[in-house]
Amino acid sequence: MYMQRTITGAEVGSLGHILQTFATSLLVSFVGMMIGAMVIPPQIIPLFIFIELGMLIAAIVMRMRGKMIGYPFLYIFTAVTGVALYPVIMAYGSQLGANVVSGAFLATAAIFGGLSLYAARSKRDFSFLGGFLVAATLGLMLMGIMNLFLPFGNMMSFIFSGIGVVVFSGWVLYDIAQYRDGVHASEVPMAALNIFLDFINLFLYLLRFIASIAGFSRD
Repeated sequence: MYMQRTITGAEVGSLGHILQTFATSLLVSFVGMMIGAMVIPPQIIPLFIFIELGMLIAAIVMRMRGKMIGYPFLYIFTAVTGVALYPVIMAYGSQLGANVVSGAFLATAAIFGGLSLYAARSKRDFSFLGGFLVAATLGLMLMGIMNLFLPFGNMMSFIFSGIGVVVFSGWVLYDIAQYRDGVHASEVPMAALNIFLDFINLFLYLLRFIASIAGFSRD
């Protein structure tokens, strides 16, 4: 038998609060991107990538130990992510054009919004996706590492990025469904971080998917 502490209304972070925190995180990331564009020398950008990876690993370790990140951690991480993303977005912008990148962002927002609305309103339990999504994400990470040494052709990049879009669309469904009844107030920053990562990865894989299609048209 265990003791279960009653959580009062003041201690509950609703899905709306989580999504507001996520939206703020996205704005902070955009500010970080602007700082990366105007202030940070290009040769220092790799340092921010290492900081981003270190903070992400720290967040995972804290979660495994039952500890939660705070709002300062969340906003520092998202700002650092924005700085690290700047050269990536610029590279896609030079390859595809600024209008296409902007369109991909709007498409990502539309996909995210549609899936979030469905997961929030639906009574379906998406917890069965958890194991598959973890395995698929690890597979994507391994394929990404392979791509560093054996660059993908257009067809492989098309398949890889298409799988990535599907996987992170699944993560949006899974995470929103997990949070639709709210979480403890202390868990809001971690929940917002998960959703932020879902959105950013969905955006990046969608950009890569579009770039692979553009590659076919050039061949």
